[in-house]
Amino acid sequence: MLTVLAFVVALGLLIAVHEYGHYRVAVACGVKVLRFSVGFGRPLLRWKPKHQHPGQDTEFVLGAFPIGGYVRMLDEREGTVPPEEAHLAFNSRPLRHRAAIVAAGPLANLLLAVLLYSVVNWIGVQEPEPVLASPVAGSIAERAGLRGGEWVRQGGLAEGDSDPVRSFESLRWLLTRGALDGHDVRLTVASSRDGVGRDVILPLGSMDASEADARLFQRIGIVAPWTEPLIGDILPKSPASRAGLQNGDRVLKVDTVAIVDGHQLRQLIRASLRGQAPVAMLWQIERKGSRLELTVEPEVKREGDLSVGRIGAYVGASPAMTTVRLGLADGLWKGLVRTWEVSMLTVRMMGRMVIGEVSLKNLSGPLTIADYAGRSASLGITPYLLFLALISVSLGVLNLLPLPVLDGGHLMYYLWEGVTGRGISEIWMERLQRGGVALLLMMMSVALFNDVTRLFG
Repeated sequence: MLTVLAFVVALGLLIAVHEYGHYRVAVACGVKVLRFSVGFGRPLLRWKPKHQHPGQDTEFVLGAFPIGGYVRMLDEREGTVPPEEAHLAFNSRPLRHRAAIVAAGPLANLLLAVLLYSVVNWIGVQEPEPVLASPVAGSIAERAGLRGGEWVRQGGLAEGDSDPVRSFESLRWLLTRGALDGHDVRLTVASSRDGVGRDVILPLGSMDASEADARLFQRIGIVAPWTEPLIGDILPKSPASRAGLQNGDRVLKVDTVAIVDGHQLRQLIRASLRGQAPVAMLWQIERKGSRLELTVEPEVKREGDLSVGRIGAYVGASPAMTTVRLGLADGLWKGLVRTWEVSMLTVRMMGRMVIGEVSLKNLSGPLTIADYAGRSASLGITPYLLFLALISVSLGVLNLLPLPVLDGGHLMYYLWEGVTGRGISEIWMERLQRGGVALLLMMMSVALFNDVTRLFG
C-alpha cells in the first residue's frame, strides 16, 4: 500500500509541476488556457476558480489515470476560434513565446529538483561517514593501495580541485561522475579521523564506458562504508546457530585471514564454496573479552545464476553516521550544482545507450520507479525527497530530448522555423509524430521488460 501511495503522490506532483510550468508561462504570454489536466481519462474532479487571470477561463481537471497530463490552449489548428479571441490563440503568438511555453514544463521539473535538493541540504540528512570498507579483491581500489578502514577527507577529479568529502554518499557520487565522465579520481585518505593524509589516484578514466552499469562499484572496489565485523541477529537452526555464534560476537580471523570489517567478512562467507559444496571455516571470535575458535560451515544459496554461501545471521554492524547539513546559500548552491550534475550524467547515459556504449538494461520503467518510491518512503522523508528530486530531473531531461512527441521535439520544430523562417509542413509533422510515437513506445517496452526482469526475474 505504501508503495502505491508513494508512487501516486510522486507521479502526481511531478506531472502537476510540469504542466503548471506550461500553464503559467502560457498565461504570462497572453495565451488562453482552456484546460489544465493532471491525468487522463474520465475526470474525477473538475473545477473553475472564480478569480482567474484576465482573459482566462481555465478548467482544472483531475483525471482517472495519473500517468500524464496536459495543458489545452486555444489554438486555431485544433478548432474554430472566435475572431475576437484570435490574439489569444497559441499559434498566433511569436516564436519566442511558443518556445518559452513549451520549454517551461521541463524547466519547472528541473527547478523543482533544485528546490528539493536544497531542502534536503537545509534540513540535513543522516549518511554513513566516509570510511572505506575493505576493497573488492582485484579491483581498482585494491590496486591503488586501499585496504579498508581509511577515512576519506577530500576528493575530486584528478585534473581539478578537491573538495571535502562529507559522507560516503558524497564519495559514491564523486566516483560515479569520474567513471561516467572518463576521469581519474583523486582521494585524500588517512588511517584515522585525525591521521596524516595521503593522496590516492583511482584510474577510473581507464574504465570502458560500457562498465558504467549496476556493477560499477564492484569494478571500482568501493561498495560499502566501513562497519565493525560483528554478528547480529541469528536465525534459528541456521549454520550460525549450529556453529555456536551469538549476537555481539566480534570476528577476528577466518582461517588465516585477519578480518578488517563486516564487508570483508560477508565476501568470505559468500565465497566459502568448493564447486556447489560448502567449505567449513575456522573462525576466531571475541566474546565478552574472551577469544574463542568455532567451526562455521555455511549453507549454499542461489542468487540468480550464482551459488553463494550463507550462515543465516546478520553480518556487520551498522555504519557510523554523520549529519550533513548546509546553510541557506550553500544549500541552494549545492542543490543547483547537484541538479546540473545529475542532468548531465543523465544526458551522457542516454547518449551512450543510443550509440551502444551502455546497455539498454539500465533503462527503468514505472514498476522500478514505483518500487523505489515505496522503498524511499519507508526510509523517511529525506530519502523520499531525494527520490523525487532524481525523478524530477529525469522527467525534465527526458522531455527535452528532440523526439517529436516530447517538448524537445516541439523545440526542434521551432528551431527549424527560426533558422529557415517557415514552419514544418503538416505532412512532415505527421510523419515525425508517428516516428516519435513508435520510438517512445519501443523505449517504454524495453524499460517495462527491464522492470519485470529486475523485479521478478
